[in-house]
Amino acid sequence: MVVRDAATDMRGLFGGRQGFPTRHGNRWVRMDKVVASCAQAVRDIPNGASIAVGGFGLNGIPFNLIQALLELGATDLVTVSNNCGVDGWGLGVLLDAKRIKRTTGSYVGENREFERQYLQGELEVELVPQGTLAERLRAGGCGIPAFYTPAGVGTQVAEGGLPWRHNPDGSIAKPSPKKETRTFDGREYVLERGIVCDFALVRASIGDRIGNLIFHESTRNFNPLCAMAGKVTIAEVEELVEPGEIDPDSVHLQGIFVQRVIHVGSEGKRIERVTTRKRHA
Repeated sequence: MVVRDAATDMRGLFGGRQGFPTRHGNRWVRMDKVVASCAQAVRDIPNGASIAVGGFGLNGIPFNLIQALLELGATDLVTVSNNCGVDGWGLGVLLDAKRIKRTTGSYVGENREFERQYLQGELEVELVPQGTLAERLRAGGCGIPAFYTPAGVGTQVAEGGLPWRHNPDGSIAKPSPKKETRTFDGREYVLERGIVCDFALVRASIGDRIGNLIFHESTRNFNPLCAMAGKVTIAEVEELVEPGEIDPDSVHLQGIFVQRVIHVGSEGKRIERVTTRKRHA
C-alpha cells in the first residue's frame, strides 16, 4: 500500500463521526477533505498534467470534475482511462476541445472524434489489454514499479510496432517500443510498467469527509485503481456522509488514497445504451 501523508491520513481513518483531530502546528484541527466546488477541486491541475480517470463505459464517470477541468482551460493533458468517453460527454468533451495530447486505454470505440484525431496524427494513443491496464494502475498505487504478465506475449503489445501516433497521411509516426520478456517455468512473460499519475479523478456513490469511498456495482471498475494511481486524488461523490457512518467492512477504497472530496449529487448520469425487453403474454 502506498502511504501518502500518513501522519495526517491514518488518524482520520480511525476517527468517529466528526473525524479524529489532527495536529497542525501547535493546534489540533478536525480532518475534512471536502472542498466547496469542482472548480476549486481541480484548480491546480496544470497544462501537461497526467491524469488517471475512473469509470467503465459511461458508468462511474467523474463528469462534473471533467467539466470543471474543461472550464479551467488546462491543455496538453495526458490521460489514463479504460476508455476516452463518447462524443460530447465524459473525457469526450476534453477531446472535442483538443485538450488531450496523449491517452492510455483499452477501449476506443463509441467516439468518432477520438478516431479522427488518432488517425490524423493529432492524438497519441497507447492501447493496453484491459487486465494489464488494471494491474498497471494497481501496481503504481502499491509502489510496484513493474511486473511480468503473459498477456500480450507474441503480439505487437510485446514485440512493438503498434501505432502510438500517425502522420496526417496515415503512416506511422511513432510506433510502440519492444518490451522486455522473460521466461518463468517454461512460459514467456512480458514486463509491464506500473502507472502513477499526477492527479486522479474518480466518482463514488458514497463518500465521507475523510475520503473513504463506496462504489456501486460496475462503477467500481477502474475507479479504485485510478484513485490509487494518483498522487493527488479527487473524488466526486453522490452522497456525502460523516466519518464513522460507513461500515469499515463496506469501504471499497480507504481515505488514505484520497486528498479531496466534492459532493455532487446523483443528477446527470447517462445510460450508454437503452435496451428493453418485450414482455411475453
